[in-house]
Amino acid sequence: MSNEKTSKRAVIYTGGECFPTLVFERPRAGDLILAADSGYRTAQKLGIVPHILLGDFDSLGEPQNVPESVEIIRVPAEKDVTDTQLAVRIALERGATEIFIVGGFGSRPDHLLSNFAILEMLARKGIPAIMLNGKNRARFLASGSVTIARDDRFRYLSLITANKITTGVTISGCRYPLQNATLHRTHQFAVSNEIINPFATISTASGGLWILEVAEG
Repeated sequence: MSNEKTSKRAVIYTGGECFPTLVFERPRAGDLILAADSGYRTAQKLGIVPHILLGDFDSLGEPQNVPESVEIIRVPAEKDVTDTQLAVRIALERGATEIFIVGGFGSRPDHLLSNFAILEMLARKGIPAIMLNGKNRARFLASGSVTIARDDRFRYLSLITANKITTGVTISGCRYPLQNATLHRTHQFAVSNEIINPFATISTASGGLWILEVAEG
């Protein structure tokens, strides 16, 4: 009998600005699919039927014409988590070992920062996570290294340190390489880089980084 751990990915559709024609990523067979409140609209635009629809529905309103196969989880508007945080919690409770968030970027900076905190929390738990909306893609590197394939949807690659000081930052495959650099939270200079090779590799010795891929406009 194999002792290999089975990977289970959860795909979460959230509110916020999304560009469906630029979201090429689709759920895979076996993925757990969740829609958080108005993220249901995003899922609908992409032709996706979630397994779970959850939230207080202050943004979506009362769900209409939802297929019977969809599990609906209603929560009070007065709660101590955002709908996206709740979706992540449910995904983890149901065995997710990887999280993929579609949406998450938008006009409310409080929700955006909260979603960035989710990426950090998951990475520090050893749960790979990515958030994208077609024009932006974000992930968190808690330690070690990550390799990112160049994607024509995104022109810029930016690193934002989450710690007071992040050391040993190395970037290869980009227009502006770094070697064993130190980044400071109050002086973020590793922004607006560009991947020029087929792949870029980013590593850190200590501290953590948000890694953002951003479209030009």
